[in-house]
Amino acid sequence: MSNVIELNPVDFVTIGAIGPKGRRTFHLQAGRDNRIVSFTIEKEQAQALSSAIAEMLEDIESDRETRTEADFSQLDMDLREPIEPLFRISQLGLAYDSNDNRIILVVQELVPQADEDFAEDDVDAALGDLSGIDDLDELEEEEAREAFNLFESNEGEPQVVRMWCTREQMRALSLRAMDTVKSGRPDAKQNGRIIFYWT
Repeated sequence: MSNVIELNPVDFVTIGAIGPKGRRTFHLQAGRDNRIVSFTIEKEQAQALSSAIAEMLEDIESDRETRTEADFSQLDMDLREPIEPLFRISQLGLAYDSNDNRIILVVQELVPQADEDFAEDDVDAALGDLSGIDDLDELEEEEAREAFNLFESNEGEPQVVRMWCTREQMRALSLRAMDTVKSGRPDAKQNGRIIFYWT
């Protein structure tokens, strides 16, 4: 797939906000080695992502004795400069690679009219890249297709970034995202995007 960036694994992943309350801009940011990628994310998306990560970790650890904790003394959750968003996020997704014990955070670019129908062959090609991550039954695979809507990217089509994170990094991201959302003024109503994932 062209227009696909793989950060495997990430050195850090975080969410932060810039600007005064009521006019804040939220950013999702991750990095590997000397490469930093930043994205503009909606407040509601950040809140929904926090909840989805917590739910996924609960599912992963349901048959384990220990719970993944975030040691913030060992994690730098501040946004790194320069903050130059690669794109505004349209969709997010989560997947779990049990072989490497890592959670894959996938973000897709918001492109005007990018929600139009694409060829089934393009979707097949995109999902094939993640075919080795656990065994998906027919229903889960269909949910994955709807959630990620990944396809071979050409000029003018959405860019996709995949970030391979440890469970500790994702626990910290979940907590950080919720804290960042709550640090602003309360909303009259919440309109979080639905996040789909499979384990």
